[in-house]
Amino acid sequence: MGGGHGGGITYKGVTVHTPKTWHTVTGKGLCAVMFWILYRAKQDGPVVMGWRHPWDGHGDHGHGDHH
Repeated sequence: MGGGHGGGITYKGVTVHTPKTWHTVTGKGLCAVMFWILYRAKQDGPVVMGWRHPWDGHGDHGHGDHH
């Protein structure tokens, strides 16, 4: 299958190679992007899915405006 290039850790016949720096940095960056996407989905999801209108507000904020 894969070539035996570079170092790594072998456990029970399976060699796990150490990742390159750009793999680690890219993975952390994509994790941050996914966190931001999930945060925005939590905030704007009901409006995007059509479950709530954007002008309905986010609930009671205690401004004293009782319409």
